[in-house]
Amino acid sequence: MPGKVYLIGAGPGDPELLTLKGRRILEQADAILFDHLAPAALLALAPPSAERIYVGKKKSDHAFSQEEICAMLMDRARRGLNVVRLKGGDPLIFGRGGEEAEILADNGMAFEIVPGVTSPLGIAAYAGVPLTHRGASSSVSFVSGHELAAVNWRTVGQADTLVIFMGMSAFAEIARELTAAGRSPETPAIAVRWATRPDQQCIEGTLASLPRLIADRGLKPPATIIVGEVVRLREKLNWFERLPLFGRRIVNTRPKAQSEALSFRLKALGADVIEMSTIAIEPASDYAPLDRALRELPSYDWLIFTSANGVRSFIERLDASGSDLRALRARICAIGPATRAVIEALHLKVDLMGREYVAEGLLEAFSAHDLAGKRVLLPRAAVARDLVPVELASRGAHVDVVEVYRTVLPHDAAAQAAKIFGEERKPDCITFTSSSTVQNFVTIAGDAALAGVKVASIGPVTTATARRSGIHVDTEARQYTVDGLVEAVLGLYTDSSHSNG
Repeated sequence: MPGKVYLIGAGPGDPELLTLKGRRILEQADAILFDHLAPAALLALAPPSAERIYVGKKKSDHAFSQEEICAMLMDRARRGLNVVRLKGGDPLIFGRGGEEAEILADNGMAFEIVPGVTSPLGIAAYAGVPLTHRGASSSVSFVSGHELAAVNWRTVGQADTLVIFMGMSAFAEIARELTAAGRSPETPAIAVRWATRPDQQCIEGTLASLPRLIADRGLKPPATIIVGEVVRLREKLNWFERLPLFGRRIVNTRPKAQSEALSFRLKALGADVIEMSTIAIEPASDYAPLDRALRELPSYDWLIFTSANGVRSFIERLDASGSDLRALRARICAIGPATRAVIEALHLKVDLMGREYVAEGLLEAFSAHDLAGKRVLLPRAAVARDLVPVELASRGAHVDVVEVYRTVLPHDAAAQAAKIFGEERKPDCITFTSSSTVQNFVTIAGDAALAGVKVASIGPVTTATARRSGIHVDTEARQYTVDGLVEAVLGLYTDSSHSNG
């Protein structure tokens, strides 16, 4: 049975501006043919088995011809695959989507067109330049500057707002054409590169001055130019570039499966987040001690979790055993709110949590409890501090420490680090959320890689490890959580109250 081709608009740059329908189709794709301007993050939505083919087009650099692209689409659809043609912006606005759809129709191929947010709409939202505005603009023209002679600039220039695609290299001549057609040389104009992304660049001027400003500042394609009185509203409506972390490049070193919460919060503040996992989670090297503890689960008085990974790994092994949560009779202790949230998601109550989310805080919380003769189960990582089991044993508890997972270096970590810290512009800041993230980073890249990069730590234990590794810590979270870490990073760029000096 033949497959289907989906022409999907990837949006203007921010991956979160993809439509829900576009996301659903990508998640079921068998093959993706993607453009230069399609956000790379969207490729991760497809199944790992999906074929990914770069067919991008930059000026004078075409990976494949248009005929070859269409042939690849049809070949895969005829083999019964769901094929996505992922295009920057919207497929039908200077994206050649109409041509591709026409060829598919002529060849009897099933297809759908899924609209996307085109770049002018992204500019309107993220640069504070509305395309229409009562009293300033009631008409808009979209025009390609790629073929200057093919455009009637006198007719096009009559629109209140003029949006010029692919016009960077020819804009000086376009400005002359518009001025000759009667547009005032003092008409406000703006060029926007990488709209909606944390590296968004804007140059404001007029029809007369913008060509020179573009040349002086070396602004390169891809960029879109907007001409009209609405550009004056940018001074009031420019919310995006005023976000407190706008344009700051911040490295998130958390494991891939746990990176989303921190990345999301930093991105919401305008940061350009670079995810560079320094930890990968792997199964325990020997499950025998854990399996033995699971068989004896009803006999434990306390179950202590010191990480969200510990909870997840424990439950996975419990699910694989002959028992389930009904065997659990112990009271439950969590080291902090993130761990607590994972436990409560299982519809289990947390009986005890320290005021400070470190081992010392956990031990302080136990000070009100008589542990003499009590059986305590502590499922944790293969390598961890021994403070908790040693101290609880000194209070009379019988503590069983069992390995439920291991933290290892990701296989591609060294290559990632070389790419990120070998660039001409280094990141502005790096975040460390555990001693393991620090130690693994030093193993991967060395402390010298952080020269000129600010360092943010989630808490005192992580800070101590960093300092022992020769790393200067610029700020430490007051509350040892992801939210506390974000607040500390924010403090680096808004005031000096969080600095440790």
